[in-house]
Amino acid sequence: MSTFQAPKGTYDLTPPDSAKFLAVREAISAPLRDSGYGYIETPGFENVELFARGVGESTDIVTKEMYTLTTKGGDELALRPEGTASVLRAALQANLHKAGNLPVKLWYSGSYYRYERPQKGRYRHFSQVGAEAIGTEDPVLDAELIILADQAYRSLGLRQFRILLNSLGDKECRPVYREALQTFLRDLDLDEETRRRIEINPLRVLDDKRPDVQKQLTDAPKLRDYLCDACKAYHEEVRALLTAAGVAFEDDERLVRGLDYYTRTTFEFVHDGLGSQSAVGGGGRYDGLSEMIGGPELPSVGWALGVDRTVLALEAEGVELDLPATTSVYAVPLGEEARRVLFGVVTELRRAGIAADFAFGGRGLKGAMKSANRSGARYTLVAGERDLGEGVVQLKDMESGEQSAVPLAEAAAELAKRLG
Repeated sequence: MSTFQAPKGTYDLTPPDSAKFLAVREAISAPLRDSGYGYIETPGFENVELFARGVGESTDIVTKEMYTLTTKGGDELALRPEGTASVLRAALQANLHKAGNLPVKLWYSGSYYRYERPQKGRYRHFSQVGAEAIGTEDPVLDAELIILADQAYRSLGLRQFRILLNSLGDKECRPVYREALQTFLRDLDLDEETRRRIEINPLRVLDDKRPDVQKQLTDAPKLRDYLCDACKAYHEEVRALLTAAGVAFEDDERLVRGLDYYTRTTFEFVHDGLGSQSAVGGGGRYDGLSEMIGGPELPSVGWALGVDRTVLALEAEGVELDLPATTSVYAVPLGEEARRVLFGVVTELRRAGIAADFAFGGRGLKGAMKSANRSGARYTLVAGERDLGEGVVQLKDMESGEQSAVPLAEAAAELAKRLG
């Protein structure tokens, strides 16, 4: 056993479980790729100030959870705790918004890092697939992204998730609500840290999960009562578009999410089979984020879906993914000449797009056939000196157990035919 282990709160992806994660990433990204979203990849670390400005200095992410470091050159960097700020920074740096085709539609996949108390569904290193539509204010975009996420989850076989939806208003109406909420919160019995949050970003108090805090928030002012006419109309259009598309959602007036940059539409995907860590993904509109990080006015909307939590949701529902076989053909050579010949057949199969593997190490027939069984291969190719002398190989169907001799020169074509 190795002296070293994965750091606390992290996990390794190893076969065969890693295949589930790959399938989830593929399923989430597939609807995006079909809807005009191009792939973007950003560094695993950024300037600390990017997240301080974008995510919000009062958020737990920035104040408690970011992994930060100082380079030898004195740069203050942070491992990325979320994807949106990094993607928007990259889009601005590359001037994608100046190409004349707004919105800029991007999707990404990667690892993110937060220093949190590890528990099932909450890790210090986690994986997400995200999507951002940058540069256009349009309720159709908000609806599109929610619909695409819903489509991705349903394509995986998930059914027991819910979509929570809310509007956080904009720079016109939110300040009025903010003042009313602050007035209400200042009279509550709250700890000093929460009281500081009241003055910096009172909406974050609504996101406090502690029961003793939530109990006091029962009569808190409702943001919906303070929305301006434009925000009300925008939100109703998003709701109408989702309803017309047959996507069910629940209005949740308490939903604020944990990041400061959200405006207007905000939403969350939750799965009740995951216990306290029920959120499997979420997002919303962030019309002012570009200006916060030094860019021009670029109204935008996006989401991120957790890959690890989606896998947990699939397990909670008992959904078995239809994963492609890692190996379709397994070659078992008996003797040196057979090793060279069958390896040539395996190479030919791989070039034809057929998943093929080989019994390496010169094992005997019994041990090699055990490996063939473990590989999950549908067919096994076996050849010894006598077979090669007759110009044939033995082709065994691992499901039926039937075995027949096929001409060596036709082995690859025969397998391609049988595997469809």
